[in-house]
Formats: sequence, C-alpha cells, structure tokens
Amino acid sequence: MTTRTRTDPVTGEVNESPVIRPFADWLREQSRGRTHEELSEALWDLISRVEETHKKGSLTLTLSIEPLKENKDMLAVTDEIKLKLPEFDRPGSIAYVDHDGNLSRNNPNQPELTGLRAVEDDNVTILKEAV
Repeated sequence: MTTRTRTDPVTGEVNESPVIRPFADWLREQSRGRTHEELSEALWDLISRVEETHKKGSLTLTLSIEPLKENKDMLAVTDEIKLKLPEFDRPGSIAYVDHDGNLSRNNPNQPELTGLRAVEDDNVTILKEAV
C-alpha cells in the first residue's frame, strides 16, 4: 500500500498517517444517497440485460471535483452515471427496390398473379400419420 501524507492547505500542518475514509461510505452520502441508489439500480439492470443478451455492457461513474470560487475551504463534487446496456439482436428482412426506389416485399419484376383464391380445408383426409 502507498504511504500518504496530507498537508492542511490553511495551517500547513502535515499529517503523516491520514485515515482514508472508505469510498463506499462516501458514496452512500453523495447527493443524499441518490447516486448510490441510481448506481445500484443501474448495476441490476446491466446484469439482467447481459444475462438476457449474452453481450457486454458497461456502467461508468464519473466524479468531478473542483474548489468553490467563493469558499476555497470547500469542494464542489458532481457525479455523472452512464449506463450502456447491450442491445438485443434484431432480425433483418429482405426487400426489393421498386421502380420508384422504395423498398417493397414484392419483386417488382415478377408479374402479380390474379384470380387466386384460398382452398377450403374442411374435408381434409389424413392418409397416414408421420412417425
């Protein structure tokens, strides 16, 4: 583990062994607990979608910390949560391009058969069942 020291910016006092607060403790308090709650829900959603799609996703927490202009003893902490859920595979389809340049399910170069009708199947006789 790295040895750390901290110098107080106001008094100049050096602390040779500062106690580092656990990140999880701080995270539970950030934005009154909202950040922790959103991350927990996003992680659950991500795990669920990865299991469904068998694809990779990601969850990113970005923290921005800067001194307040009006009070140099305080820091402004903002967070940003980005969730990238894996997408489901979407089936494609096949289409023709008609004479106007539009997609069509029908081949524009094949004549359309007219006068066709559905055959009634009320009197179907099964000759033999497949095994």
